[in-house]
Amino acid sequence: MPVIEITSLEHPGVEVFSTLTEAQLRNRIDPQRGIFIAESPKVIRVALEAGYEPVSLLCERKHLTGDAEDIVQRMAHLPVYTGDRELLARLTGYTLTRGVLCAMRRPAPRPVEEVCRGARRVVVIHGVVDTTNIGAIFRSAAALGIDAVLLTTDSCDPLNRRAVRVSMGSVFLVPWTWVDRPLERLKELGFRTAAMALTDRSVPLDYPPLKEEPRLALVMGTEGDGLPEAAIEGADYVVRIPMAHGVDSLNVAAASAVACWELRCGENH
Repeated sequence: MPVIEITSLEHPGVEVFSTLTEAQLRNRIDPQRGIFIAESPKVIRVALEAGYEPVSLLCERKHLTGDAEDIVQRMAHLPVYTGDRELLARLTGYTLTRGVLCAMRRPAPRPVEEVCRGARRVVVIHGVVDTTNIGAIFRSAAALGIDAVLLTTDSCDPLNRRAVRVSMGSVFLVPWTWVDRPLERLKELGFRTAAMALTDRSVPLDYPPLKEEPRLALVMGTEGDGLPEAAIEGADYVVRIPMAHGVDSLNVAAASAVACWELRCGENH
């Protein structure tokens, strides 16, 4: 399919990049799977290499034969929209810092058993709603050898545009899925759980038995209130990161990076 030059914000097909909300992208375009948006050539390449299916591309004209040339070639059978930088900024509501957006099909949810098969270290994101934190947690998980990520259904969508951008595409590299009753499900799969929280029974992150666990899940709570009491009480361990200078805790994204590094395991980590 040839490159499509757009001159209007109402051009058919570009609504996925402009007028549709994140919720509409998930449900309106394809109720069975939905759509998400990947931004920047680097992130789009990561998604393509991970097997995600592209639908269409919105590309600033100069990138057609520049940073995104290889992506355009890979999408020769799909719509590739282009136009002036100013028009694309008006269309999307912001200037494209990397000049390229790709609409991609949302994959079908995977069973928890499949995502955790063979995993030794898992992160559970419990009620985290900030897109920046979600992206940062995934980036740390991928970089520090976490095998899978589970999210409670009240957490932010990892395929939210900003979460994908902050993760630099790491959401495409780590197996993940949604989960109800995470502590119970993980126990059924043979995991021990470590809730990150400040309580009277919290052990330090370098507590030796933690690293010796063959299958361990780190449970990370919300930005403000932390984990609910039921999650803390139901965990096998309650874990704190020792602090200095009177600081009581770290941001959930920073805490996840520290915990993932300390509790990594295996020859490849």
